[in-house]
Amino acid sequence: MTNSKENPIIVVGGGIGGLATALGLAQADKYVKVLEQAPEFGEVGAGIQLAANATNVLQKLGVMDQISKDAVFPKRLVLMDAFTGEELSALDIDEVYRERYGAPYVVLHRTDLQQALLDACVEHPNVELVTGQDVTTAEDHGNAVEVVTASGDTHSGSAMVGADGLWSKTRKLFVEDQPVCSEYVAYRGALPWDEVADANVGDPNDVYMFIGPNMHVVQYPVRRGELYNQVVVFKSNQYRKEIEHTDQWGTPEEMDEVFKGTCDRVKTAISYISRQKRWPMYDRDPIQNWTEGNITLTGDAAHPMLQYLAQGACQALEDAGFLADVVKKHGDNYNQAFLEFQEERQPRTAYVQTSARNWGEIIHATDPITQLLRDKILENRTDKDYKFVDQYHGYNKTLEEVK
Repeated sequence: MTNSKENPIIVVGGGIGGLATALGLAQADKYVKVLEQAPEFGEVGAGIQLAANATNVLQKLGVMDQISKDAVFPKRLVLMDAFTGEELSALDIDEVYRERYGAPYVVLHRTDLQQALLDACVEHPNVELVTGQDVTTAEDHGNAVEVVTASGDTHSGSAMVGADGLWSKTRKLFVEDQPVCSEYVAYRGALPWDEVADANVGDPNDVYMFIGPNMHVVQYPVRRGELYNQVVVFKSNQYRKEIEHTDQWGTPEEMDEVFKGTCDRVKTAISYISRQKRWPMYDRDPIQNWTEGNITLTGDAAHPMLQYLAQGACQALEDAGFLADVVKKHGDNYNQAFLEFQEERQPRTAYVQTSARNWGEIIHATDPITQLLRDKILENRTDKDYKFVDQYHGYNKTLEEVK
């Protein structure tokens, strides 16, 4: 079916990935309807890190200038020992990084990123935004797709992109799998900088990760440096499958026990962290196929991953950029566009998903020999050695033939 305002591409999910996808498709001259489950568009959480593979896409979408007003541009990524407080290794993400990858590394509040994408979608005449739409089923009729919500609303369009996140319902069109619990939980929040400025938090120009057996702490400034974002992560020894969906594991009391004996800076971080809400950490196993006919998946609906490489949102943004290119290339032949999209994106995202799991094992290593080998490898690299991140941050895939 020919794309039009009456027959749009339907994007299910209005998070960061869904809005970026909608904006990219709209800029590729397609009409897009975004269906968001919540009563309004918004992001839950605090800070987010975006490497150059993501900011290259944001530059392409034309929202980087707006994002830059609220973002922080850190100078180094620093890996620290959670117990000794010593620096293990660092990566220069300032001017050399920008020259290497063509885009900056930024940290910002998730709400600020969401708002910049939302504003751009609101302003674009090709994007329609609809809230309160809990999508339950979708069907491809060959020449059109039909999406049905829990309230009985029906939306018809020329194609559908499922961008409804980790707990995706559109993913069920392809596989009946479940999210995989890592047995780790995260506590996170952002505090006014004035409250922590004298609390031994290190250089505000750096992103810190303190690592130790089965735990880590991440710290960096957001929102023009006015807020300080902290994430505390640990593996719960109280986890059992039968209590997975309760709050009986990964408790604040367990957090205090896990981080007992860490260095003063980590203890300070723990003392400031919000304890009202915890986030159990999930991913899913990679799948070989997320495309059929005029329906495809993107972002966490297709390839949810653990946060250890800070690549979840980055991969969703990579998806958005490449999907816009192939849709523009193939016009209204969405099946061919989606197949080309999947052919490029499935192997890469599966690799990043697996790598995130592996990196989690490395930073959380409990075996002393593994820790020693890891620390020696890190000790022998310089802050301008990018070989570990080239494969992630250096990706900037576009279709040169697409104009």
